[in-house]
Amino acid sequence: MFNFSPSPEQQDMIEKATAFMEEYVYPNEKHMVPHRGLPEDILRPLQARVKEMGLWAGHMPKEVGGMGMGFVSLGLLSEIIGRSPIAPYIFGSMAPDAGNGEILWKAGSPEQKEKYLIPLVNGEIRSCFAMTEPEVSGSDPTMLQAYAELDGDEWVINAHKWFTTGALGASFSIVMAMTDPDAPPHKRFSMFLVDADNPGFEIVREVPVIGDHYTGGHCEVRYTNCRVPKENLLGPRGEGFSLAQLRLGPGRITHAMRWIGVAKRSFDLMVQYASQRITRGKPLSEFQSIQNFIADSAAEIEAARLMTLYAAWKMDQGDEARKEISMIKFYGAKVLHDVIDRAIQVHGALGITGDTPLEGFYREARTARIYDGPDEVHRMVVAKQVLKAFRRGTGDEQKQREAANNLH
Repeated sequence: MFNFSPSPEQQDMIEKATAFMEEYVYPNEKHMVPHRGLPEDILRPLQARVKEMGLWAGHMPKEVGGMGMGFVSLGLLSEIIGRSPIAPYIFGSMAPDAGNGEILWKAGSPEQKEKYLIPLVNGEIRSCFAMTEPEVSGSDPTMLQAYAELDGDEWVINAHKWFTTGALGASFSIVMAMTDPDAPPHKRFSMFLVDADNPGFEIVREVPVIGDHYTGGHCEVRYTNCRVPKENLLGPRGEGFSLAQLRLGPGRITHAMRWIGVAKRSFDLMVQYASQRITRGKPLSEFQSIQNFIADSAAEIEAARLMTLYAAWKMDQGDEARKEISMIKFYGAKVLHDVIDRAIQVHGALGITGDTPLEGFYREARTARIYDGPDEVHRMVVAKQVLKAFRRGTGDEQKQREAANNLH
């Protein structure tokens, strides 16, 4: 009934991506500039090679230059390219561009796709996504204070945003703002496309944050009487939350897919070092504490991987998989952190230096428990879904309870 083997096409993709990582990606990690990524003269030729191999933009359909594959195939590819912080940029699938591309594909007008989507997917430009605000709780987006008012043929946007990832160097932003204050909470907001050269768009500062793997930083931005043509409304008016969920669902699972790659590389480094480092007359790998690290990490990575691929499979069947995505969001983030932490511990003082990628992985891993929804919110989502199914008598827990009762 169950087949966990990759198809011939998937296996070919895996082998090509793995070989490319070994030959071109890992050797170029030393050229990465914190918060700026790879220099263009290194990045562009590598991106061209990926396009020639047919491994570009795995998250996008073929009609706009992507690979046009399902979420399971995307997961298998993402766990390979996730092993390096520069690889998602080289393979054309890094956030926030990936999520913005998905919104534009689903909701953009033909003109918006021509102007923004095509060059974005091609890697000719970058973008950013402005939703979070410093004055209100990020975990309750109904509190957003950004406001957009229609004035003739233009929308006038006033907003104060921060943690706008990739804003430095972005050609445009997608901004969420209130358009219908009297509507129900989840129908009050809309999304807009704003060019970076708009005089009402201002990057206030690059917010100093833990980690340094995201090109363009995480910025505080302001939209001050920012006028955009009414055609820059992205999707239907009042559907901002629906579009955000459309973006964040696939975005979260893609994060979890990449985390598997980070965890696996950290695990490989841990096993390699434990096998070769001699202390007290024998390799570290012969000590039970280290063996426990290895065993726990192997089990947790495999569990997170299978949970992620199962969620991907459900999405390929047309299911939103909200519960499953929330589960891998908080569970995968914990596995990511714990595996890296053990790998650092095995390396000792070497693990906290820049001579291995572990210290950089560790700093980035802490933020995984916050971005795209904090752990606590995703736990709440899972619990509500389980309890809702139980009350309806459709959940696994209810079926197990009924089976147990039938035994008596």
